[in-house]
Amino acid sequence: MSEDAKNQQYSADSIQALEGMEHVRKRPSMYIGDVGVRGLHHLVYEVVDNSIDEAMAGHCDTIDVVINEDNSISVKDNGRGIPVDIHKKEGVSALEVVMTKIGAGGKFDKDSYKVSGGLHGVGVSVVNALSSKLKATVYRDGTIYEQEYERGKALYPVKSIGKTEERGTMVTFKADETIFQSEIDFSYETLSTRLRELSFLNKRIKIGLIDKRNKDEKGEFIQEHFYSEIGLPEFIRYLDGNREQLTAEVIAMEGEKNGVPVEVAMVYNTSYNENLHSYVNNINTHEGGTHLSGFRRGLTSTLKKYAEQSGMLDKLKFDIAGDDFREGLTAIISVKVQEPQFEGQTKTKLGNREVTAAVSQAVSEMLTDYLEENPNDAKIIVQKVILAAQARHAAKKAREMVQRKTVMSGGGLPGKLSDCAWTDPEKCEIFLVEGDSAGGTAKLGRDRNFQAILPLRGKILNVEKAMQHKVFENEEIRNMFTALGVTIGTEEDSKALNLEKLRYHKIVIMCDADVDGSHIATLILTFFFRYMRELIEEGYVFIAAPPLYLVKKGAKKAYAWNEKERDALVEEFGGGTIQRYKGLGEMNAIQLWDTTMNPEFRTMRRVTIDNGTEADRVFSMLMGDDVPPRREFIEKNAIYAKIDI
Repeated sequence: MSEDAKNQQYSADSIQALEGMEHVRKRPSMYIGDVGVRGLHHLVYEVVDNSIDEAMAGHCDTIDVVINEDNSISVKDNGRGIPVDIHKKEGVSALEVVMTKIGAGGKFDKDSYKVSGGLHGVGVSVVNALSSKLKATVYRDGTIYEQEYERGKALYPVKSIGKTEERGTMVTFKADETIFQSEIDFSYETLSTRLRELSFLNKRIKIGLIDKRNKDEKGEFIQEHFYSEIGLPEFIRYLDGNREQLTAEVIAMEGEKNGVPVEVAMVYNTSYNENLHSYVNNINTHEGGTHLSGFRRGLTSTLKKYAEQSGMLDKLKFDIAGDDFREGLTAIISVKVQEPQFEGQTKTKLGNREVTAAVSQAVSEMLTDYLEENPNDAKIIVQKVILAAQARHAAKKAREMVQRKTVMSGGGLPGKLSDCAWTDPEKCEIFLVEGDSAGGTAKLGRDRNFQAILPLRGKILNVEKAMQHKVFENEEIRNMFTALGVTIGTEEDSKALNLEKLRYHKIVIMCDADVDGSHIATLILTFFFRYMRELIEEGYVFIAAPPLYLVKKGAKKAYAWNEKERDALVEEFGGGTIQRYKGLGEMNAIQLWDTTMNPEFRTMRRVTIDNGTEADRVFSMLMGDDVPPRREFIEKNAIYAKIDI
């Protein structure tokens, strides 16, 4: 076809004018992030956020979420109930407008809601568009109203179905299987984590979760009920429950500065990690933003001024940096902004400039009062800061040693690394393998063009309990840094990575399928989470899944990754011998390639962070000093044989 003919075909008819619900169904990822597991669960959050908005406006104190037997979801609140009278402009019930018009709803009316949550206010209409069926039931003015929809379109006008003394709204929806890539299967744990978080962020609201797909030992549905009387201080104690606190009390404040409602809670512990979690209108802003900048500014200036006035810094021979004030700090910053402006790659970075001064002023006032009223705690905190500064200087020397060795050794690659021939990071992958024996097998079995192998000797350092300079001095960790090609960072931002230098876009943790292997994998993941979190957030980190069994009978043989597959193969073969692989070393190079390393047939799990605050809590529990909660977690999750973070 000639270029002229092509140009003639590109006419007004070629432009698709997609409006409203049709556009949502055509481009769902624009509205809910993706059409995988995360996007599926986001549907629930959007409906719950409507109820949270009612609670924030003072009209609701109870929200119940039910996972029904067919994996549909019901969300019910005791708010005012969505209005059902006729919308003047649209000519149909206001309920139908809210459910079928993108951008409709009370949260866009400043008189109805001062602030609101949700993913930029896209609301329940998006959930309706992406559901095969949805039913809205409204309890309002003594009457029960109902309307049902299919894929966003109303099946009939809003109708009255009875009388009631209740008030509120209930939405039941079934996610559309033609939209979502994965099976429609809601995770109880994922929903539980988010609802618990919401209860801390919105105190004095009763939030319930019931799973009608599963029952406990008593024959009752699995369920939890969340309620926080004081909010963020309880959230801090929940997150920091596995760490040793330096002070008895959580430092907390709540108020409004320059028209911005601000809540802050913080506590220092004996760890060496900084754990700051920020929220805007209940949205976890894991990329930070102006509210986080305001917190850091207020914290640093106030603590530095107090430390200087106390005379405790007089003998220090070097300046204290901002990072030193945040070592061993766990803090939650929550602000409510009427018109939030989000930036960043995932639109979770707050850009409103006025928030910086509001949070900084609030934190400064809070800390000044606390330090004056609690001189003993103040002394302990300043001593922690001084120790952090001394450790930072030691860490700087350790970083310089790593970088000096990198320069002096030419390419700077570890001697144990068997690198690949290709140099395009997007095509290359590196396997972090447990032990020299398995590493040798992997080297023989790999495709040398694009697969690199780095054997790790035994269990790497537990970074959760190590000072930063000890981390940088550890040989196995230095090997990982240099093999990956990323620099360790500057003194000002000791955990920043220059991802443009990353040499592989698939980093695969390959360990034995036993307890020791799981422990080593968790140690490596802890290191990545604390020091190379960007690698996880960019989707570069994977866990290999070697088979657990080889089933053979005569000339037939097949691999199984779990007991169910093993039993199915035994039945298919009519018996046979079963070999249980206890470690990677028990497989020869061909078997390892066929089952675990060959891109055509292997199974790998990408490591993702669904909830940063919960991941922080789990890692501190698994790798910290407190044994009872770790034992309880392992006993509860042992049947799953994996950790989802």
